Amino acid sequence: MPEISKAELVKQKMQEQKEAFLAAQPSDSEMEDLVRGHLGQIYDPELPVDIYNLGLIYEVNCHTDEVSGMKKCKIVMTLTSATCSMSEIIVDLIKSIANRQEGLEEVEVEIVFDPPWTQDSMTDEAKLAMGLL
Repeated sequence: MPEISKAELVKQKMQEQKEAFLAAQPSDSEMEDLVRGHLGQIYDPELPVDIYNLGLIYEVNCHTDEVSGMKKCKIVMTLTSATCSMSEIIVDLIKSIANRQEGLEEVEVEIVFDPPWTQDSMTDEAKLAMGLL
């Protein structure tokens, strides 16, 4: 039986650790749920409602990066107004989710205005908080 070199042992150990790391990571859909939870903790600085229940989030799409094995997410959202003075703050808070969520490497934010946001986009919980119900 041939003896395994130190380099092969190191390579084998690294592969085992990589596989264990990847096995411990949430699936793409599980990461999307985790990110939605974080979005529910980000409040519009001008309103008493989080941006998720406010209806600003249109899509949360996460995928596994082939190189790093970490998750990357793209969030498609809108603002209550195209002239929202808090847009940079909101986007920075969303991007910072990657710093708080283990296994998440990057959050990309795309702001769209079609379809436009309306009060109909809000959850009943948000409407209640705003005194609209």
